[in-house]
Amino acid sequence: MRIALVHDYLVQYGGAERVLEAFTEVFPYAPIYTLLHDEEAMRGVFSDKRVYTSFLQRLPFSRKRHRFFPPLMPLAIEQFDFSKYDIVLSDSSSYAKGIITRPETLHICYMHTPMRYAWDDCQKYTQDFGFPNVIKRIVPFFMNPIRLWDKASADRVDRFLANSQFVAKRIRKYYQKEAIVVHPPVNVNRFYVASSEERGKYFLMVGRLIAYKRHDIAIEACNRLGLPLKIIGRGPELERLKKIAGPTVEFLGRVEEEDLPKYYAECRGFIFPQEEDFGIVAIEAMAAGRPLIAYRGGDIVEHLEEGKMGVFFEEQTTEAIVAALQKFDESRYDPAFIRSHALPFDKERFKATIKNYVETTFHKHQMSKEKSVELWN
Repeated sequence: MRIALVHDYLVQYGGAERVLEAFTEVFPYAPIYTLLHDEEAMRGVFSDKRVYTSFLQRLPFSRKRHRFFPPLMPLAIEQFDFSKYDIVLSDSSSYAKGIITRPETLHICYMHTPMRYAWDDCQKYTQDFGFPNVIKRIVPFFMNPIRLWDKASADRVDRFLANSQFVAKRIRKYYQKEAIVVHPPVNVNRFYVASSEERGKYFLMVGRLIAYKRHDIAIEACNRLGLPLKIIGRGPELERLKKIAGPTVEFLGRVEEEDLPKYYAECRGFIFPQEEDFGIVAIEAMAAGRPLIAYRGGDIVEHLEEGKMGVFFEEQTTEAIVAALQKFDESRYDPAFIRSHALPFDKERFKATIKNYVETTFHKHQMSKEKSVELWN
């Protein structure tokens, strides 16, 4: 069983890269094909793997400014040759699913989301990632051909896996395909429940500082109420957010992995104001037994039981978070109960599920090929 892995681009280490990392642990000898690979940004992750990149790797600024190259990415992903593989396992939120394989090759795609800037508001996308004005004006002209390619490329996939019910519904809407939900891996055993004496000192946010994660409204809410807020993460929004932050808001930047569980365990609650396809940081907070103050959107509504695990707010506004924080009482929530709802996301369980699914699906694929041959003979 010869298998290859395909990933959109390796230019930062986030949730999608954690999925790929788990794939490499299940299939350690499988090579990785990706549009771009920035080894420095990846901090040595996958340095021991065979990584094949596209022609975009050789273009100036491509690794640091990959979001400027969407018109070339469909061509680049189609250049890879998978003729020697029996199975290709891609994980994709944009281009990786668009590979071309032989008819007899099984292509399974683990989808993080259908391409958001093709199917959602592309003007919002250019705003969120700080594109220059000239780029903002021309991006809409490229969206229609990219949208057509994205829909056509989805038809090349044999089986879809989705990271949440929220994403499975998007796959059904935009691609008219069904997907089996397999939640992404979380290292839940890294996190722990602190004693009551240790916790309850501050609110916490974790994640890249980019516009759609809405750190701004959480900061403004904590400013207004005078509540301590710690923010872990880096990103292009840092300077803007620092300007609006009051004295109770602390930016911690990148925190070492071994220190992260302590910050989760000792917070009063975890603020989650964004809409995510799958919010790994929210599950990490749950693994530490901490209640959430979350926007009712995206996948979190699948996992958070209101009244027992935290509170929802209905609009992404400062006023809505203020109201949620005012009624939030961390003493009402049982940390052990919250943590129990994070345990099904365990990484080892994810790996076992993926291994079983790939092997079972490949066996069925082989059987169907043999039946087809028999019918023709």
